[in-house]
Amino acid sequence: MSEEFTAVITGGNKGIGAALAKEMLEAGYTVICLSRREPEFEHPKLHFHQTDLLDQAQVSAAAEAIAAEHEVTHLIHNAGLIFPNLIEEAEADDIAGLAQLHLGSALTLLKAFLPSMKERQFGRVLFNGSRAALGAKTRTAYSASKAGMIGMARTWALELAQHQITVNVVAPGPVKTDNFWGIIPKGSEQEQKLADGIPVGRIGTVEDITNAFMFFADPKSGFITGQTLFVCGGMSVGTALL
Repeated sequence: MSEEFTAVITGGNKGIGAALAKEMLEAGYTVICLSRREPEFEHPKLHFHQTDLLDQAQVSAAAEAIAAEHEVTHLIHNAGLIFPNLIEEAEADDIAGLAQLHLGSALTLLKAFLPSMKERQFGRVLFNGSRAALGAKTRTAYSASKAGMIGMARTWALELAQHQITVNVVAPGPVKTDNFWGIIPKGSEQEQKLADGIPVGRIGTVEDITNAFMFFADPKSGFITGQTLFVCGGMSVGTALL
């Protein structure tokens, strides 16, 4: 890269976040990982802040520390939890918790990094959303907070466009990660049934998702903002057989 970019990735220690961190490091970015556990890989330009994003005090402290040490150009809010429950088992606390994780922590981080982005007249804010924002069984709290991401991203896009800061959402369908295997047994009939119900006939890979993030992160993608890209094998326009 001809310019020096610094990306903060929440949940950058595993799954999609870790794969994206590695790809960005390879592309020359400085990467700061915010997660409860340290990444299992090392790189001279990789930094780690141990942070529980469900804890607002910890998020505020991490945001302040990072902003004091780094000029952040990219904020990728990737960390997420699902809390899967049917309506009868779902609790209001699930909604409050995921609202803090998926929405509140992103707001705190962006507010800390925004002054340097505005001064630079450049920034990329990216959310890891979900096709479940359109609705999915057992996803009361998850769908609500992921749908909230889309509305918040569109609002931020309007407010920040004049500063050449873009805000977009990548919304994956089913992807083979630890979260996925925690719900769908690996190699099970349920897994095959799900794959058969996806229009492209397969479950997504981590690379499918990181490709989309890298596209939005590119300085050349400055004419795209407020958008949600469903990387879901066609599930946003068709119904999977669950």
